[in-house]
Amino acid sequence: MGDTVPASDLRYTIKTMANDETINGKPVTEAQIAAWAAEAEVGYDVSVLKKRGRGRPGRGAEPSQVVALRLTSEEIAMLDARAKREGKSRSDVIREALSA
Repeated sequence: MGDTVPASDLRYTIKTMANDETINGKPVTEAQIAAWAAEAEVGYDVSVLKKRGRGRPGRGAEPSQVVALRLTSEEIAMLDARAKREGKSRSDVIREALSA
């Protein structure tokens, strides 16, 4: 096993409703909590955790940069209409326009 991550670094989304703890709508039992605690005490293999694909996939060899763009409501309507007509995202339509 490689490096381990302490339990304190883990994040769980737990929603409490009427004294019932759930995660993604499924009830959480005391047995499950005990099992998670035991697992966390042992630690986690960082190399396995890093295999999760976090974030958006890259678009090329270099990192992409987000650019803010101000458009009027009419321009947004035209952009959305074209994107819908062509089955593309707003970003795809803008990128194609820049390339043309």
